[in-house]
Amino acid sequence: MLLALIVPSGQAMAAAPAAPAGAVTAGTTAATAASASRHDVVTWGASAQDVGTGVADRAFRLVVRTSVGGDNLRIRLSNAFGDRPVTFDNVYAGRQKTGAELVRGSNKPLTFNGSRSVTIPAGGSVYSDPLPGKLPAQTNLVVSVHSPDAAGRMTGHGMAMQTNYYTEGDHTAEESAANWGSQTGSWFYLDAVTVRTSSSIGAVVTLGDSITDGWQSSTDLNRRWPDYLARRLSTSTATTVEGVANEGISGNKVLADGAGVSALNRLDRDVLSQPGVRTVFLFEGINDIKAHSGVTAEDLIAGYREIIDRARAEGLCVVGATVGPYKGWYEWDAAGEAVRQEVNAFIRDSGEFDAVADFDRALRSPYDQERILPFLDNGDHLHPNDKGMQVMADTVDLNSLDCS
Repeated sequence: MLLALIVPSGQAMAAAPAAPAGAVTAGTTAATAASASRHDVVTWGASAQDVGTGVADRAFRLVVRTSVGGDNLRIRLSNAFGDRPVTFDNVYAGRQKTGAELVRGSNKPLTFNGSRSVTIPAGGSVYSDPLPGKLPAQTNLVVSVHSPDAAGRMTGHGMAMQTNYYTEGDHTAEESAANWGSQTGSWFYLDAVTVRTSSSIGAVVTLGDSITDGWQSSTDLNRRWPDYLARRLSTSTATTVEGVANEGISGNKVLADGAGVSALNRLDRDVLSQPGVRTVFLFEGINDIKAHSGVTAEDLIAGYREIIDRARAEGLCVVGATVGPYKGWYEWDAAGEAVRQEVNAFIRDSGEFDAVADFDRALRSPYDQERILPFLDNGDHLHPNDKGMQVMADTVDLNSLDCS
């Protein structure tokens, strides 16, 4: 259960007596060592997008699934696409019981630099202060936010594959679902959750499009392929990578803006800014290929190389996934298929990625290797069903995420 340290209003926590100047005490050394052995790691993420127009005096109750467990929960609120400042006067975090109802006693207020209220400038983002207490892995965390003045462009994530809730007025402190009768399939303002854990624990960020975003997976059941990967990591001893941040956007491209800004243009915000990240998992390219915009294999490979170089400059390793089959999708043609095959040959054989996950081989039919195996196809011949999502996650060599 989330536990908060409550200090009565107007009172301060007593400071420990200062050590003599220049003295190094055993306690200080131990505290320093303990601090150095722990760090913040992203446990959930969703790529920021422009999701419409903000409404004043509206509250959102947002359900997200943690990957790695830890303590000292922090959330990141984003106004990345806002055209004006937005204020949040109450933000709470609790655990889901069912629907919009929270586990009794779990809903705790979050602060920002010690204040319950925070104003985020247009284009900005802010982390909350740490909330003392443990947050387990594989937990449905619920973040409730209220803005008294939201207007203009609103930042969020359009396709959550998760039922979330909203209401008029500020009901963020309530654990009951009584005032949360309206539902939405998007997340708003929230784009990351972190926990503090051992410095030996790291995270992987999955950078992708609609397949990574989870389109056609079962709503509310966390059956996107990164969810299946997170469940594998939570019980594995093969790697110390345990956090998973899903930075997929439906319709996203590597090279061109459109459905969200391109992978190249959002790499810093969605991937490199996340704490505790050890590995970037790149699975994009199908939308560049099937758009018939003249993108060649050489163009796409150059985009991959830029992502690899920028990630490596930050000390991260990069796993590349082959582009899956899509014959039968209305945009498929032989020219696009030729580009896909050339791109996949680069991913598999160039040696430029630290490791490769062969999603194409895992998903394709043995009878027509340009098509998804019908058993794994949701029916549109591009997006896998729940079983296909699981097969993809099972394809990932967990050892490869450490890039040892």
